[in-house]
Parts: sequence; C-alpha cells; structure tokens
Amino acid sequence: MTDSLPDPLVTTEWLAAHLGEPDLKVVDATFYLPHLERDARAEFAQAHVPGAVFFDIDAVADHAIPLPHMLPDARAFADAVGALGIGGGDRVVAYGGRGLIASARVWWTFRAFGHDRVAVLDGGLGKWNTEGRPLESGMPAPAPRPFTAIFHKELVADLTRMLAILDRRDAQIVDARSRGRFTATEPEIRPGLRGGHIPGSMNLPYNELFRAADDAMLPADDVRGAFTRAGLDPAKPVVATCGSGVSAAVLALGLYRLGRRDAAVYDGSWTEWGGRPDTPVAT
Repeated sequence: MTDSLPDPLVTTEWLAAHLGEPDLKVVDATFYLPHLERDARAEFAQAHVPGAVFFDIDAVADHAIPLPHMLPDARAFADAVGALGIGGGDRVVAYGGRGLIASARVWWTFRAFGHDRVAVLDGGLGKWNTEGRPLESGMPAPAPRPFTAIFHKELVADLTRMLAILDRRDAQIVDARSRGRFTATEPEIRPGLRGGHIPGSMNLPYNELFRAADDAMLPADDVRGAFTRAGLDPAKPVVATCGSGVSAAVLALGLYRLGRRDAAVYDGSWTEWGGRPDTPVAT
C-alpha cells in the first residue's frame, strides 16, 4: 500500500495527484432526495471522476426495513463493496454533490463496518469540475475483490438508543435539518411525517459547515465555532440526526475533525421518529 489518506478530507489536488494508484478506489456517492426527480446513476454514467465506481445508498441498504437507505448487515455490505472492486486493504475516497451529500454518509458507512481507510473529497464533484479536472463516461465493470465487514454498533444509533438518551441524558443530539424543519415552520420533504424535532436536541443545518465559494468544508476552528453556537460541546458524547440519516453524517464528519471520532448517526432519523405516533416531538 502507498501513502495514507489525509484524515478525513482530501483535497482535489491530492486526489488528482494520487488518482490511478492501485490501492486507491474512488466512489461516486451522489444522491438526490426523491422530490428533486434526478437520476444520480444516469448522471454518473454521463460524467464521473476517472476510475470511479457508483455507490448507491438506496441499493446498498436493508430493504426489509420500510425506511429509506437503512444500513444493511455486514455480509450484505461486504458483498456489495467487493462487487465494486474494493478490497479490504484499499484506500477509499468518496465524493458527491453539494455539502458532501452523500459522500459523508458513505464515509460513515465504511467506518461503521470497520473500514477506516476512507476519506471524503472536499468540495465534491462541483469543485473538481470547476477546476477543469478530467472526467470520463460510461458504467465501469470492476473485477470483484474480497472485502470483510465488521459492524461497529457504537457508531450507529437506533430508536431504542435514542429513547434511552432521552431518559438518561447521557449524550447530546444534534439535528442537521434546516431550521424551518427543526421548528416545524416549513413542511417535511417526505409525506406523512410530523413537524418538529426530538426533545432536547440542538439544530445545526449541515450546509452551515461549508464555504459558499467552493463548497469546501470550513476550517476546523470554524467548524468548532458552529457546533458551539448551536449549543453543543464536542468534548461530550453526541448523536447526529437529520431527515433520513444522510446529512447527519456530515455533522459526524465535522465532529471527527474535532477529535470526536465516536460520534454516532441515528440511521432512521426523522423519517422514523417523525413517522411514528408514539415518539415525543418538540417544536
């Protein structure tokens, strides 16, 4: 294996310099919410970073659960990743669209299954394109590789754990949704969900962690300041939540940069919590 990964972000310059190294695998994690009516897979086929494979968070999921893109079990994840040509010793760099959606989700997913040699492309495909870097088209057919996954449950919060947090107050909860959705002053994206937030949770919209000019994540000190202004102490245990467990991973990525490497993500997030009649809701 060659150089390690800058942790946990890599720049477009770094990726361009290392592209093509045999143990470096690039993953396109582009994802769109259903109401946007865009086809991420089709867009990948039209143009992507050379050598990249497409990671579909809706396909690599537990389809027995009636919630969007819930984590699969370890065997299913290992099979899916191996089929993408990613081996157990490979370095993985994930990229996506604005605000690291859903490259941070893929970064967190690999870590949740024990693979820490993973990073996110800072600025995503947008920054790569703006800089005029190379692209290729088509759908790759990589040779399968052996991949072993070991589930790290401490990085994943379920409904039972979230209810326990409300009872014990042993962790902070931070919500990555917009302020309007958090306060129930704007509608939820998915139908049938109540408005509001988990009682006692704090709000930090994920997009507030990025520079407007190039969509790169803010310097660590500014990220720390954003969490502090939201009322969160990065030195204490924290679980991130959002609409469906995607943008919450952006907050987990930000916390990782601040040294909080055990920040968990509530996988079901508001789609589960707000879709139930028996969970408490604050507005």
